[in-house]
Amino acid sequence: MNTINEQGVTIRITEKKVVFIMLVALIGIEIFLVILDAVVNYGKFTDIGALRRMSNLAREDGLATWFASTQTLLAGLTAMVIYMISKQMGKKTLETLGWLVTALFFIFMAVDDAAQIHERVGTAFKTIAEREGNDALSVILNISPSYPWQLIFVPIFGGIGLYMAYFLWMQAQGSDTKRLIVIALLLMGTAVVLDFFEGLDKRHPWNIYTYIREYYELRSYTVSHFAKVLEEFLEMLSITTFWVIFTKHLMRLIKGEGVKFYAV
Repeated sequence: MNTINEQGVTIRITEKKVVFIMLVALIGIEIFLVILDAVVNYGKFTDIGALRRMSNLAREDGLATWFASTQTLLAGLTAMVIYMISKQMGKKTLETLGWLVTALFFIFMAVDDAAQIHERVGTAFKTIAEREGNDALSVILNISPSYPWQLIFVPIFGGIGLYMAYFLWMQAQGSDTKRLIVIALLLMGTAVVLDFFEGLDKRHPWNIYTYIREYYELRSYTVSHFAKVLEEFLEMLSITTFWVIFTKHLMRLIKGEGVKFYAV
């Protein structure tokens, strides 16, 4: 209930209500994007290529990419607000540093999502490694049977991810938040594994998509497309969960410390 007094407007919101609205709205949008892809793009609801590309969840230049990068950026900015408030409150250095690292990581992921940084860096690495005289890089390139970018970014992202998981677990207040952390990590981990399989050669013995296609006698495009759609959906769902975790922490931080905001 909102109240108006001489000091201004007081808006009262509960943590459960905010979390519920976020989950319903964000997951609803993500499900809508999947349906939009299935109907307009894959189902060929229209023969206009531009509209089908815009709704194609597997592409990096459609509505889904805009939503995913925006959501990731907002999650990062939420973590940045937590960092600034924690620093202002005089919290321990390790706590404020953890939120700063988390915020910067999510902000970078948002930029990466929109600009395809890891894919392009991976392609550049492969191009350089395949040039004559770069035998050492060529050997490194052949270590991974999947996308080249994974050789560079998976160890970095994996290390930061482990640090973040530990940090958020230590920051978590209540078993509900810890469950959300586990869910978010499982969703993101599954998306990364699916991306690894996607990058394998069709004849590679580890390529589960080849087995699925042959067993169910499906078209190659059908399997590869919906595998990518599933991966992107799980990734968006993971970011949604992380954003909810950050929002819960921010609300508890504000409530617990009696933080007030003033318009000046």
